[in-house]
Amino acid sequence: MAASSYVHGATDAPLLGETVGENLRATVERYPERDALVVCDQGFRASYRQLWDLTTRLALALLAHGIARGDRVGIWAPNRYEWVVTQYATARIGAILVNVNPAYRAHELEYALKQSGIRFLLHARRFRSADYAAIVGSVRAGCPALTETVVLDDGWDALLEESAAVDDAALAEREASLRFDDPINIQYTSGTTGAPKGATLSHHNILNNGYFCGEILGYTEADRVAVPVPFYHCFGMVIGNLACTSHGSCIVVPSEGFDPAATLAAVEKERCTSIYGVPTMFIAQLNHADFARTDCSSLRTGVMAGSPCPIEVMKQVRERMNVREITICYGMTETSPVSTQTRVDDSVEKRVSSVGRIHPHAEIKVIDPETGRVVPRGTSGELCTRGYCVMLGYWDDPKATAAAIDEARWMHTGDLATMDGDGYVRIVGRIKDMIIRGGENVYPREVEEFLYTHPDIEDAQVIGVPSARYGEEVMAWVRLKAGAAVTGEQLRAFCHGEIATYKIPRYWKFVDSFPLTVTGKVQKYKMREISTAELKLTAAAGIETA
Repeated sequence: MAASSYVHGATDAPLLGETVGENLRATVERYPERDALVVCDQGFRASYRQLWDLTTRLALALLAHGIARGDRVGIWAPNRYEWVVTQYATARIGAILVNVNPAYRAHELEYALKQSGIRFLLHARRFRSADYAAIVGSVRAGCPALTETVVLDDGWDALLEESAAVDDAALAEREASLRFDDPINIQYTSGTTGAPKGATLSHHNILNNGYFCGEILGYTEADRVAVPVPFYHCFGMVIGNLACTSHGSCIVVPSEGFDPAATLAAVEKERCTSIYGVPTMFIAQLNHADFARTDCSSLRTGVMAGSPCPIEVMKQVRERMNVREITICYGMTETSPVSTQTRVDDSVEKRVSSVGRIHPHAEIKVIDPETGRVVPRGTSGELCTRGYCVMLGYWDDPKATAAAIDEARWMHTGDLATMDGDGYVRIVGRIKDMIIRGGENVYPREVEEFLYTHPDIEDAQVIGVPSARYGEEVMAWVRLKAGAAVTGEQLRAFCHGEIATYKIPRYWKFVDSFPLTVTGKVQKYKMREISTAELKLTAAAGIETA
């Protein structure tokens, strides 16, 4: 009888039973003069002692403004040093930091402000083409909970000066009252489908998740980690910041928003040993004109996550960027975020074909979505996660929480996965992304991986579009390499005889880019909407494809 698709992570390394502030204090005591944070485009550099002092000043200033334990403090800004200071200062006073997506505009900002009840908002004056200050002004009247706003660009120093109004003893008293199970953070789901929901996370959730990511990556005080992924997302805030500060490593921020040239420059100048990104970020760096002259010899490890990681891209990152110990992380905001990760000593085959094994102190199982029963190893089903990493719930949304977390505290991810005999997990798609063509299941990831082997294809995304005859048809959006010229007929011929006929895309669309969330996740539901309209398939769109 085949083993069941259930596994529990190792428990020999204990969970950290402390708050984020307590953990940072311990790191400061161990490594006071080592670099903690470097923000290249701001010319900012701080040791752990200096970072601690800044968080103390901001924590005191927030107390001066009457911020109570459990009050929501929002931050709407790209990657800058004030973001990191705010993250740790709010943790030290028991406020709940609400991460506001930098890509939000008026309607979305107003939704986040109202839904979470943000009382105090720190925000950039502007970012790229968006005038944040004007947008805040336009929605503020409709957000009664919002009593104070501070523009980081010209109000930050004045805010820190207000720390003088509160005695250090008040901060110490507040810190002593905190518990590691308290909520600390609200992160809105990135909206690849549906309205954003506020995943509510505790000190225990995110501190331990960041810590174990760092342990698996082998972090020490000697590591310097390039973090071009956004702080507003758990990739930057947890796998980035908390993995670093729990190990005394240095956070290196190349730029406000992802810029491949700035990231490459930061790696060389700061001698980074680790680098993070979603696949599209690594692709952009590998194909950038500066790549050939960038010294990547200091790189050792890193994380590729956020969306399916193409095998060919993984191979190039290892061989051309020198990130020999690159790992894949799998998870979701609701699980703090990581639940599985490849290990630096895994075989290359395992690192390019799976999302690794279970994290310490977590559980995963693969179930039949229809019956809820655990499936045998090697059988596809829905991946579920349980353990310390599962969120407290969606903020002020018990119905959505109950739909995601069952009575036994299993988080239902909506991802289709298989588990092999050694416990390695492979993500084969989203339940909602799976294409059912004439009764045959087509997993987009499988077709995408095959298309990546074509020498002229830089990126490919496969979706299902409505079909009156088959229910759904397979469609591929393709981004070609510079100078390449390939037709859909040629690509169809490339597929013929290599993959099953029903998996070969009927429709092809050549694009320069894909609709993305701010974290680089491809929004396939938008691709389906666009393609359904362009192909005039709305009459067949009664078939659910998203």
